[in-house]
Amino acid sequence: MWAVFRKEINVFFTSLTGFVVIGVFLIVLGLIMWVFPEYSVLNYNYATLEQLFTIAPMVFLFLIPAICMRSFSEERQTGTLEILFTKPLSTWDIILGKYFGAIFLVILSLLPTILYYYTLYQLGSPVGNIDGGEVVGSYIGLFLLSAIFVAIAIFSSVLSRNQIVAFLLAALLCFTIFWGFSFISTIPVFLGSLDEIIQKFGIDYHYRAISQGVVDTRDLLYFVSAICIFLVLTQYLLKLQRK
Repeated sequence: MWAVFRKEINVFFTSLTGFVVIGVFLIVLGLIMWVFPEYSVLNYNYATLEQLFTIAPMVFLFLIPAICMRSFSEERQTGTLEILFTKPLSTWDIILGKYFGAIFLVILSLLPTILYYYTLYQLGSPVGNIDGGEVVGSYIGLFLLSAIFVAIAIFSSVLSRNQIVAFLLAALLCFTIFWGFSFISTIPVFLGSLDEIIQKFGIDYHYRAISQGVVDTRDLLYFVSAICIFLVLTQYLLKLQRK
């Protein structure tokens, strides 16, 4: 598994793709948080990172599929997947190596945003007047969100040889599972009876709950279950291809 993990990291950073993807992510977040007046934290009367955790899912919707679209699509297109199958690696070794490689890259993308927290910590009046518990909970929620998106994107990469198709499919699935159930719950026939139950099937409901600084075991169970479901589906499809 660790051999595949190291290979993923090396491939990502031996081309410009890795630096461009992470650079674009940080530039977009930086512009939205500090430059665009509608969202800029400098226009708020209190220190908060709410904008970061509101905007990040929308940016992740494109960032994570861009990171993962080549995971299996490129391997199938170039024929290197067959070479991987000949190595003393189980199907799970291959999947988890690629999965944790993508997670590591997402964490690298998030690390520079800690500077935003430090900046707001210093700008607070008095210094340090920011809800640290809420920020920690939001970062946990953002990490779990990225973990689900990576699982979905890797699953999408197994479905197609074409990287662009894998990217679009991953973005569509991530959007549907994140916001889709919230939209469905607003249909009049569900209001007042099933709307909250339907919302609980979507990522957004649980992400918002954790972002408030309250880490509930039910929310954690949802994230872990969703990740496992997509990884198991990926393993099933990859096993079929291996045969």
